[in-house]
Amino acid sequence: MDTTTWTLIAAVLAIAVLLLLVIKFKFQEFLALLVTSILFGLAVGMGPDKLMKVVVDEMGGGLGQLALVIGLGAIFGTMLQQSGAAERIATTLAGRFSDRNIAYGLGLAGFLVAISVYIDVAIVILVPMLYGIAKRTGKSLLYYGIPLCAGLSCAYTFMPPAPGPLAATGILKADLGLVILFGVICGIPAVLVGGPLFGRFISKRIFVPVPEELDAAAKPSEENAPKLPSFMSVLGALVLPLVLIVLGTIGKNALAEGTAARTVLTFIGHPVIALLLTALYTLWFFGVRRGLPADQIQKMATGALAPAGMIILVTGAGSVFGGVLVESGLGEVMAAAMKSAGIPLVLFGFLTSSVMRICQGSGMVAMVTGATFTAPLAQALEASPAVVALTSIAIACGGAAYSHVNDSGFWMANRYFGMSVADTLKSWTVMKTTVGLTGFTMVLVLSAFIS
Repeated sequence: MDTTTWTLIAAVLAIAVLLLLVIKFKFQEFLALLVTSILFGLAVGMGPDKLMKVVVDEMGGGLGQLALVIGLGAIFGTMLQQSGAAERIATTLAGRFSDRNIAYGLGLAGFLVAISVYIDVAIVILVPMLYGIAKRTGKSLLYYGIPLCAGLSCAYTFMPPAPGPLAATGILKADLGLVILFGVICGIPAVLVGGPLFGRFISKRIFVPVPEELDAAAKPSEENAPKLPSFMSVLGALVLPLVLIVLGTIGKNALAEGTAARTVLTFIGHPVIALLLTALYTLWFFGVRRGLPADQIQKMATGALAPAGMIILVTGAGSVFGGVLVESGLGEVMAAAMKSAGIPLVLFGFLTSSVMRICQGSGMVAMVTGATFTAPLAQALEASPAVVALTSIAIACGGAAYSHVNDSGFWMANRYFGMSVADTLKSWTVMKTTVGLTGFTMVLVLSAFIS
């Protein structure tokens, strides 16, 4: 057997081992990725010394900027979550849209909230807020819940600084400004189709009443109800990092090198600086300015870094796996095969993350693994920054779709909507898949004009 054939076989076996460790043996994803990387490296003939050098170098190099961005993004998101930002966005938008168009307002609310708040937390906070609306109108809870969850799903998987797309962007070394731009372009149709349109359709076929036991538990007493921040202050905090990053991308690509304007824009638009400024702003505006004591603010910021640490380690292990794949020569082998077969890079990324999503359930792991296998190809194909950024969105689309019984989000929806497993499959799973496939359709449309 020649070396090229064995490398391809070893790569397939590596995927099988990774899935076996995560699904069958319940390995933590960081350990599973690290073990798989080492086994693959040894299998393709890398010496132990060389292999460990690649592992250590990739872990450090892959996390340089990304660890800072994920950590700062976690602090930013936690401050917004603790201040009641999610509730403010949802209540304000729901109040400003008529009953006829409220589904669009809820989709927008979900999209804005999930940029900074973990989707599981957002479901816990926001879905109970829909119970009163559903009881007042007598409509199926799905009429309101599906648009909200479509917005949450789309932003959480398409839009940095949410952890999944941020991790994929880092592994692919994609331009964060372009990823945000493409995420918005592809995300808006995905929310509309998977949210208000599908929500209207499925709510006529499945009537989901308000779960009474959850409705009673969700009602706070008036004296204990927190005072929410203003809508504009929350909206400003949400768009601040996105605006700064996009300005940095514009400055880098549109202004002459050496000019003062370009220097300033690229500095404040660097992802680390953009999120540092945003984190400091939220600590002051939603913490100090609201009279929270310094030790409480410190405790909140420290607590935000615990989940961020796990995301950083999983992403770093993904970079290690990608580095070992590059070192094995797999990228060149698969790039040549893709060229001869005419498979676009965006399609490869989407299919890889889709397979991982269906098999093991976690959208985060699906995006990290999809980016890991796609990064060597992007490098070997010398893909342009725009194509790499679009590929990051394609990977996110695969990680967003196909949520079923092996995904924690599936069971969160099952509980907070009070549905049977069958109805959760017909509503939540179809909504998630519609969001992913609509987003990927937009990726294919954009890829026809981008080279």
